[in-house]
Amino acid sequence: MISNDVLRSVRFMLNVGESTLSEIIRLGGGAVAPMQLTAFLKRDDEPGFVLCDAKTMGQFLDGLIIHRRGPAPEGQAHAPEKHVTNNTVLKKLRVAFELKEDDLVEMLTSAGFEVSRPELSALFRKPDHRNYRPCGDQFLRNFLKALTARVRG
Repeated sequence: MISNDVLRSVRFMLNVGESTLSEIIRLGGGAVAPMQLTAFLKRDDEPGFVLCDAKTMGQFLDGLIIHRRGPAPEGQAHAPEKHVTNNTVLKKLRVAFELKEDDLVEMLTSAGFEVSRPELSALFRKPDHRNYRPCGDQFLRNFLKALTARVRG
């Protein structure tokens, strides 16, 4: 799933404007010009669309965690992600919205997407673990849909 879709989904989910998105990216250690953010939020078939790079997406996700939960305690600095995958997006959204495994299963079931606990835990493992499973676009879309329903009511 492209990062721009995640940005648009989270923006809709939280019902925030571009200035708040820019602030969230700043909290994550980045900076984005207003024109660039507008280009990120356009659909891929619209003129002026610009693909959101992995660095900006990582900064947005880190900033979202800080925005929702507050800064990490002193001495617990987090290294920025070099490559943002669907699994990374899933993990960081789970942290930002303080979701437990039971919450995830319940949300996805209510969205019509059945998932077992072992399948779910495989998505949160490190890539070199033997039971690691990459998160597919369809799974991430369903997760975002379920999270939006939970956040917006």
